Amino acid sequence: MAVEKFTFQAEVSKLLDIVAHSLYSHKEIFLRELISNASDACDRLRYEALTEPKLTEGDADFRITLAIDKKAKTLTVSDNGIGMDHDDLTGALGTIARSGTQAFVDRLDGAGEDKLAMIGQFGVGFYSSFIVAKKVEVLTRKAGGKDAW
Repeated sequence: MAVEKFTFQAEVSKLLDIVAHSLYSHKEIFLRELISNASDACDRLRYEALTEPKLTEGDADFRITLAIDKKAKTLTVSDNGIGMDHDDLTGALGTIARSGTQAFVDRLDGAGEDKLAMIGQFGVGFYSSFIVAKKVEVLTRKAGGKDAW
C-alpha cells in the first residue's frame, strides 16, 4: 500500500477565532495575557542583562505601560523588555502554540541554569487579543538590535 502525504489547509482568521474563544471564557482576559507577555519580556531582559549589561542601554527600570485612545478606539500595551527580532516574530509570535518564553525556559534548563518564574508558556496568550480586536499591530525591537519590526 502506497503512503500518501497531505498538507492541511486552514482559514487562519477562523482558526484564531476558534482558539481564542475556546480558551478564554471572558473577553477581558486578553489584557491579562498581554500584560503577562510584557512581564515575561521584562524578566527575560533582566536575566539577559546580568551577563550583557549593555542590553538595558542604561535603563534597567523595567516598565509596562497601558495607553487608551478612546477616539481611535485603541489600547496600546508597551514594555521595555527583551523585544523581538524577525525570527522571534515569525517563529514564536507568528506560530500558534509556540511559546518563545517556553523555548527560553527550556534553553536555561538545558544549560543547567536555575529556572525563572515565567508566566507565558503555551504560545496562545497573544492570540486572545483577537477576542476584542479585528486588527493587532506589533512594533518591536530586540534589545541590542538595530532593526525594528
